[in-house]
Amino acid sequence: MKGLAGRRGRGLPKGARLDVVDNTGAKVIEIISVHNWHGTHRRYPRAGIADLIIASVKKGTPDIRKQVVHAIIVRSRSPIRRADGTRLMFEDNAAVITTETGEIKGSQIKGPVAKEAAERWPRIAAASSIIV
Repeated sequence: MKGLAGRRGRGLPKGARLDVVDNTGAKVIEIISVHNWHGTHRRYPRAGIADLIIASVKKGTPDIRKQVVHAIIVRSRSPIRRADGTRLMFEDNAAVITTETGEIKGSQIKGPVAKEAAERWPRIAAASSIIV
Protein backbone atom coordinates (compact mmCIF):
# COMPACT_ATOMS: atom_id res chain seq x y z
CA MET A 1 0.00 0.00 0.00
CA LYS A 2 1.72 3.13 -1.19
CA GLY A 3 1.45 6.43 0.58
CA LEU A 4 1.12 5.31 4.20
CA ALA A 5 4.15 5.51 6.46
CA GLY A 6 5.05 2.76 8.90
CA ARG A 7 4.55 -0.95 8.67
CA ARG A 8 1.12 -2.47 8.37
CA GLY A 9 0.64 -5.91 9.79
CA ARG A 10 -1.51 -8.26 7.77
CA GLY A 11 -2.88 -10.39 10.57
CA LEU A 12 -6.17 -11.65 9.11
CA PRO A 13 -5.92 -14.64 6.75
CA LYS A 14 -8.55 -15.97 4.39
CA GLY A 15 -11.29 -17.58 6.49
CA ALA A 16 -11.02 -15.17 9.42
CA ARG A 17 -14.28 -13.93 10.90
CA LEU A 18 -14.84 -10.23 11.61
CA ASP A 19 -17.50 -8.25 13.44
CA VAL A 20 -19.44 -5.75 11.33
CA VAL A 21 -19.63 -2.35 13.03
CA ASP A 22 -22.09 -0.49 10.83
CA ASN A 23 -25.89 -0.55 10.63
CA THR A 24 -26.35 -2.62 7.45
CA GLY A 25 -27.84 -5.63 9.27
CA ALA A 26 -24.84 -7.95 9.04
CA LYS A 27 -23.20 -9.02 12.30
CA VAL A 28 -20.35 -11.39 11.33
CA ILE A 29 -18.52 -11.80 8.01
CA GLU A 30 -15.85 -14.26 6.84
CA ILE A 31 -13.01 -13.26 4.52
CA ILE A 32 -13.15 -14.94 1.10
CA SER A 33 -10.37 -13.00 -0.63
CA VAL A 34 -8.34 -9.80 -0.42
CA HIS A 35 -8.60 -7.19 -3.14
CA ASN A 36 -5.26 -6.54 -4.93
CA TRP A 37 -3.49 -9.37 -3.11
CA HIS A 38 -0.34 -10.46 -4.89
CA GLY A 39 1.01 -13.34 -2.87
CA THR A 40 3.26 -16.26 -3.55
CA HIS A 41 2.59 -19.90 -4.37
CA ARG A 42 0.63 -21.81 -1.65
CA ARG A 43 0.45 -18.78 0.65
CA TYR A 44 -2.93 -17.76 2.02
CA PRO A 45 -4.17 -14.26 1.24
CA ARG A 46 -3.90 -12.02 4.28
CA ALA A 47 -5.54 -8.70 5.07
CA GLY A 48 -4.80 -5.86 7.47
CA ILE A 49 -6.25 -2.53 8.50
CA ALA A 50 -7.55 -0.40 5.60
CA ASP A 51 -7.63 -3.36 3.16
CA LEU A 52 -10.62 -3.94 0.89
CA ILE A 53 -11.81 -7.53 1.21
CA ILE A 54 -14.48 -9.73 -0.30
CA ALA A 55 -16.45 -11.51 2.40
CA SER A 56 -19.44 -13.74 3.03
CA VAL A 57 -22.08 -12.73 5.58
CA LYS A 58 -22.37 -15.46 8.23
CA LYS A 59 -24.69 -13.84 10.80
CA GLY A 60 -27.20 -11.04 10.39
CA THR A 61 -30.69 -10.29 9.19
CA PRO A 62 -32.27 -12.92 6.93
CA ASP A 63 -32.19 -10.72 3.83
CA ILE A 64 -28.41 -10.09 4.02
CA ARG A 65 -27.24 -13.54 5.20
CA LYS A 66 -25.33 -15.74 2.73
CA GLN A 67 -24.51 -12.77 0.49
CA VAL A 68 -21.06 -11.92 -0.83
CA VAL A 69 -20.12 -8.34 0.06
CA HIS A 70 -17.15 -5.98 -0.10
CA ALA A 71 -15.82 -4.66 3.21
CA ILE A 72 -12.99 -2.58 4.63
CA ILE A 73 -11.15 -3.60 7.79
CA VAL A 74 -11.18 -0.82 10.40
CA ARG A 75 -9.84 -2.64 13.51
CA SER A 76 -7.48 -5.56 14.02
CA ARG A 77 -6.21 -7.49 17.01
CA SER A 78 -2.78 -7.90 15.49
CA PRO A 79 -0.56 -4.88 16.24
CA ILE A 80 0.39 -2.36 13.59
CA ARG A 81 3.48 -0.20 13.76
CA ARG A 82 3.16 3.50 13.03
CA ALA A 83 5.89 5.72 11.59
CA ASP A 84 6.57 7.37 14.95
CA GLY A 85 7.37 3.96 16.50
CA THR A 86 4.14 3.39 18.43
CA ARG A 87 2.26 0.14 18.15
CA LEU A 88 -1.50 -0.02 18.02
CA MET A 89 -3.83 -2.96 18.52
CA PHE A 90 -7.56 -3.22 19.17
CA GLU A 91 -9.71 -5.59 21.22
CA ASP A 92 -11.50 -7.10 18.22
CA ASN A 93 -11.36 -7.54 14.47
CA ALA A 94 -13.96 -5.33 12.79
CA ALA A 95 -15.00 -4.27 9.30
CA VAL A 96 -17.44 -1.96 7.52
CA ILE A 97 -19.51 -3.15 4.55
CA THR A 98 -18.92 -1.05 1.44
CA THR A 99 -19.35 -1.06 -2.32
CA GLU A 100 -16.54 -2.02 -4.71
CA THR A 101 -15.35 1.60 -4.81
CA GLY A 102 -15.31 2.19 -1.03
CA GLU A 103 -18.67 3.92 -0.52
CA ILE A 104 -20.07 2.72 2.81
CA LYS A 105 -23.52 1.12 2.73
CA GLY A 106 -24.51 1.99 6.30
CA SER A 107 -24.96 5.44 7.75
CA GLN A 108 -22.99 5.14 10.99
CA ILE A 109 -19.96 3.29 12.36
CA LYS A 110 -19.85 2.04 15.96
CA GLY A 111 -16.63 2.20 17.94
CA PRO A 112 -13.16 3.46 17.09
CA VAL A 113 -11.59 3.36 13.63
CA ALA A 114 -7.85 3.18 12.92
CA LYS A 115 -6.31 6.34 11.51
CA GLU A 116 -4.82 4.35 8.61
CA ALA A 117 -8.27 3.29 7.43
CA ALA A 118 -9.65 6.82 7.79
CA GLU A 119 -6.79 8.31 5.76
CA ARG A 120 -7.17 5.85 2.91
CA TRP A 121 -10.99 5.82 2.77
CA PRO A 122 -12.50 9.32 3.26
CA ARG A 123 -16.11 8.03 3.46
CA ILE A 124 -15.19 5.96 6.50
CA ALA A 125 -13.55 8.99 8.12
CA ALA A 126 -16.73 11.02 7.60
CA ALA A 127 -19.03 8.39 9.14
CA SER A 128 -16.87 7.37 12.11
CA SER A 129 -17.22 8.98 15.51
CA ILE A 130 -13.79 8.08 16.94
CA ILE A 131 -10.53 7.91 14.96
CA VAL A 132 -7.56 6.45 16.84
